[in-house]
Amino acid sequence: MTDNYIQLSIFVLVSALIGLLTYLKCRGQNRHLHSQNKEFFLAGGGLTWIFVAGSITLTNLSTDQLVGMNGNQMMLLVWWELAAVVGLIILAKVFLPVYYRYKCTTTTELLEKRYNNIHIRAVIGGLFFLGNAFIYMPAVIYSGALFMQSMFKIDLSIQFISVIFAVIGALYAFFGGLRAVAVSDTYNGVLVLGMAILIVILALFAIDFDFSGIPAERLTLIGGPDSPIPWTTLFTGMLFIQIYYWGTNQTITQRAMAAPNVKEAQKGVLVAAAIRLLIVPAIVVIPGIVSYKLYGQIGDAAYGRIVGDLMPGWLTGIFAAAIAAAVLSTYNSLLNSATALYVCDIHEAYVKKNPNVIKLSGIVTVLLTSLTLVLVPVYQQAESIINLLQQLNGLLSMPILSIFVVGLLFKNVDARAAITAVIFGVFLYGGMTFSFSPFFVSWHYIHLMPVTLFSCIAVALLMNKFVFKQQTQWAGRIAPEV
Repeated sequence: MTDNYIQLSIFVLVSALIGLLTYLKCRGQNRHLHSQNKEFFLAGGGLTWIFVAGSITLTNLSTDQLVGMNGNQMMLLVWWELAAVVGLIILAKVFLPVYYRYKCTTTTELLEKRYNNIHIRAVIGGLFFLGNAFIYMPAVIYSGALFMQSMFKIDLSIQFISVIFAVIGALYAFFGGLRAVAVSDTYNGVLVLGMAILIVILALFAIDFDFSGIPAERLTLIGGPDSPIPWTTLFTGMLFIQIYYWGTNQTITQRAMAAPNVKEAQKGVLVAAAIRLLIVPAIVVIPGIVSYKLYGQIGDAAYGRIVGDLMPGWLTGIFAAAIAAAVLSTYNSLLNSATALYVCDIHEAYVKKNPNVIKLSGIVTVLLTSLTLVLVPVYQQAESIINLLQQLNGLLSMPILSIFVVGLLFKNVDARAAITAVIFGVFLYGGMTFSFSPFFVSWHYIHLMPVTLFSCIAVALLMNKFVFKQQTQWAGRIAPEV
C-alpha cells in the first residue's frame, strides 16, 4: 500500500510540474487575442522550431503507437516509422511552402483557395472532423486506458479510466489553445522518449540481448503475404499513407503552420523526422518482441505488462505520468484540430462569420468528448488496434489525398468534380476492403490505397471534362515561391 501511495505521489508531482512549466511559458502571451482563430488555433504564429518538433512528435507518439505497434510483437511494424520520415520530409519541402504561401489556418483552406470554392473546404473539413471523432480520438483514449490497466493491474474498468483521460484532456484543450498544447507536448515529449528508451534497455537486459527462440517471422523486415505489412506494400500504398497523414492531416500540420515563418516550421518538421528515424523505431517494436519471448502472444496488452514487470517500482509513477501525458497530448491535439476544422471550415461559412471562438470551442469539445466515450467499447473488440486504425484510415486518406493532388497539380478543375471523386473513393475503398461487401477484393488493404487514390484522380479529371465541361490545365509546379 505504501508503494502505491509513493507511485501516486510521484505521478501527481510530475504531472503538476509539467503543468506549471507550461503555464509559466504561456502566461500573458496574447490571451486577449484568444477570441481570434489565429491565436487559439495557431498559437498566434509564435511556435519556435523546438515546440513544432516536440508537438508533432508527441501528438503522433501516444499509446495507440506504443501499445498498438508493440502489440503486434514483431519487427515488421518498424516500417511505419521509417516511411514516416519520408512523409515528414515531403511535408517540409512540398506542403509547408504552399500552406504558408496561402496563409492557411486549416489545411482545407488551401482547397478553398485552389478550387475557388468554399463548399469543398467544408466537405473535406467535415471528413477530417469525422475521422478525428470516430477513429482517432476513441482509439487513443482506449489504448491509454488499456495500458494503465495492464501496467498497474488495477481493478478499474477501461471505461472508467477512459472517462478520466477524456475529461482532463478536454479541459486542457479548451482552456489552453494550441500554444499550451504545443508547449506541454514538448516538455512531455522529453519525458516520454526518455522513459520509452529506458524500457527498451530494460527489455534487452531482461533477455540478456538474446533473441533466440523468437520465431523468424517476428524478427524479419521482409513481410510475407499474410503479414501485417507484406514487403510489396512498401512500393504501393505505404508512401501515400504517409503523405496523407503528415502532409494534409490537420492534427499534424496545424503544429507546423503555427511557426512565425516557413523556415522555422521546416526546421521543426525536419527535427521531428530525425527523432522519428533515430529514436522511435526501437521504442515501438523492441518491447513487443521481447514480451513475446517472455510471455508469448498477448497482443495489445504486451507493452503495459512488460513495463509493469520490468520498471523499478520507484519509477512507475514517473512512467505513468509520461504515458498520461502522451495520451492527453494526442487527445487534446485531436480535439483542438477538430474544433478548428468545425469553427473555421463549417461554422464560419454557414452559420456565423465571426462567432465567439471560446464559447463555440467549448460546445464542440463537450460533444466530441461524449462521443469518444461512447465509442471506446467498440475499440475494445479489435484484435489489433494499430491494424484496425490503418485499415479505417483508408476510407478517408486516399480520397482526401486525391483532392489535394488534383488541386495542387491542376488548374480549372470544378470543385463539384473533386467532391464527387472523394465520395466515390470512400465507397470504392470501403467496398474493396471490408469482407462483408459484395465488392470485396482479397488484396492487402495497403495495396488498395493507390488503387483508390488514382481512381479518384481519374474520376475528378473525367468528371471535370465530360460532366462540367471544364478544360483542365497543368499547374506547372506544386509549391509556389513564398
